[in-house]
Amino acid sequence: MPEQTPLAPEFISYEQVYAAFTPADAVATLRETLRNGFDPAGDQSRSAVPVENGEFLIMPSATSSAFGIKLLSVAPPGYHDNLPRIQGSYLLFDGTTLSPRALIDGIAVTNLRTPAVSISCIYDFLAGDSGNANDAAGSSAPLKVAIFGTGPQGRSHAATVESTFPDREISLTFISRTQPQDLDDRYHWTQAGSEEAREATRAANLILCTTTASEPILTKDEVSDSAVIVAVGSHSPDARELATDLVASATVIVEDMDATLREGGDIIQPLNEGALRTSDLLSYADVVSGKVQVARDKPIVFKFTGMPWEDLALAEAIADKVSAQG
Repeated sequence: MPEQTPLAPEFISYEQVYAAFTPADAVATLRETLRNGFDPAGDQSRSAVPVENGEFLIMPSATSSAFGIKLLSVAPPGYHDNLPRIQGSYLLFDGTTLSPRALIDGIAVTNLRTPAVSISCIYDFLAGDSGNANDAAGSSAPLKVAIFGTGPQGRSHAATVESTFPDREISLTFISRTQPQDLDDRYHWTQAGSEEAREATRAANLILCTTTASEPILTKDEVSDSAVIVAVGSHSPDARELATDLVASATVIVEDMDATLREGGDIIQPLNEGALRTSDLLSYADVVSGKVQVARDKPIVFKFTGMPWEDLALAEAIADKVSAQG
């Protein structure tokens, strides 16, 4: 039998990803995946392996059409400021041939995926002042956004909000301890802990927490009853961005029960304190698919830590789009 030559995966760079695939595409892909019946509860677990100078994340997933794995290194805050804090690659396989199909820049996938999860879950709540979610993207009411954190995830969230709601008037304020020198002039910045920052969060329709904080940075008194809050920065049981009083007073949506109870300190700690019950929690999939309806009589909190299926869905969609463009 003649020796068979293995197929080499196509390399898709950071630049190619963003040239072919927008943040709005990423939001639509995740919503479509859940609306088509995908159950995140059947996903593979993420592994975190300590290494000498940081953490090694291993995220495998599989569907009927594809399977793949994302491999990332995560450095601690402040380590080698000249390098990205997160680095890595996504290796995508074809589900029919079992051949490696594409090797995709891991930072591009992660920077698209994380804010896409945020916005895909809470998309229908970002309507106008009426609170009706019949046409969130097309609402004419201004969308006031406060983002804690000015790193890659904070900025990626800003880009995703703008890409997903291109026809909305958006007022966006970044909040952090120090003012970044390279922040785009069209964004406003204010000092964390200042009265101006508190006014920004109280006025915000959408608050995005994308920090490396281990202690709460946001409390109940700092948000309105109609606010939608996403906590994405922490992925450890011992770290959280939201205070217990805020979580306990809100409608709480979680990415997946098992994943949240492993890594979601924003939810684990209020549960351990008796301020929240697991029966109170709604699932990301049920909210996006419309299986549950969410009342708008109190704040909404969405907590997630990232699951492998989200990266796989985006990696397959990215590879399809790059291939279609030739």
